[in-house]
Amino acid sequence: MPLAVCATPIGNLEDVTLRVLAELRAADIVLAEDTRHTCGLLARYEIDVPLVSYHEHNEAARTAELLPRLVEGARVALVSDAGLPGVSDPGGWIVAAAIAAGVPVTVLPGPSAVQTALVLSGFASDRYAFVGFLPRRSAELQHLWEELRGWSGAVVAFDSPNRVGATLRSLAAAGTGRRVAVCRELTKRFEEVVRGDPAEVAAGFAEAPRGEITLVLSPGPAEVAELDLGPALAAVAALLAAGTPRRAAVDVVAGLTGVARKALYDASL
Repeated sequence: MPLAVCATPIGNLEDVTLRVLAELRAADIVLAEDTRHTCGLLARYEIDVPLVSYHEHNEAARTAELLPRLVEGARVALVSDAGLPGVSDPGGWIVAAAIAAGVPVTVLPGPSAVQTALVLSGFASDRYAFVGFLPRRSAELQHLWEELRGWSGAVVAFDSPNRVGATLRSLAAAGTGRRVAVCRELTKRFEEVVRGDPAEVAAGFAEAPRGEITLVLSPGPAEVAELDLGPALAAVAALLAAGTPRRAAVDVVAGLTGVARKALYDASL
């Protein structure tokens, strides 16, 4: 039987897929990042299966313990607290070990905070980078901003609600030219998205908010001399024709294309 890596809801329990529910019901063992958290999901759908903890502090030991059972044919489902295991969550050890041992591995896709936030931000483009959890130290954060100057696409990251204010101030000080969307409590009752200039958005997070935070940075501004403004100007013209105010139209197109807002606004006149 394969090792099934199962995506679970990032907030709203109704976002779980039918395939994941079927796999959880059929499993001999469910590996859970936090068994207490996963109990809530299983109880919601009346699933009764053995739960075994599998988190960053016991990942290596649990992999060594369970690999023989996988080889013998046990049906094992792996879940994290939210989203897909192995993406900023435990899972990499047992997936790699199973593959090396010749055990089939299957992934059951589902909710993703990364892609949900990217689309909700309004900054979605063909290219984006996911950088995981942002560094805690200010020097490392500044180094990341400098590193991202060479990346023209959007950027998605996870951050702590206790640090998001400092993160936004650091981004503003770095002068990257990117706009930001702070996505909080995605898919939950109090879902909130705050978009704008980093310095302006930072002012609204002087006190730590509650809940999970996903940050999205708009595509980086490109050099005007290197850009063909034609497609961007055509998009602005289409929005203007539909009744969108010029500043709002320019903000939308600049966020999606990476064209500097001032250059696009001036050219649109």
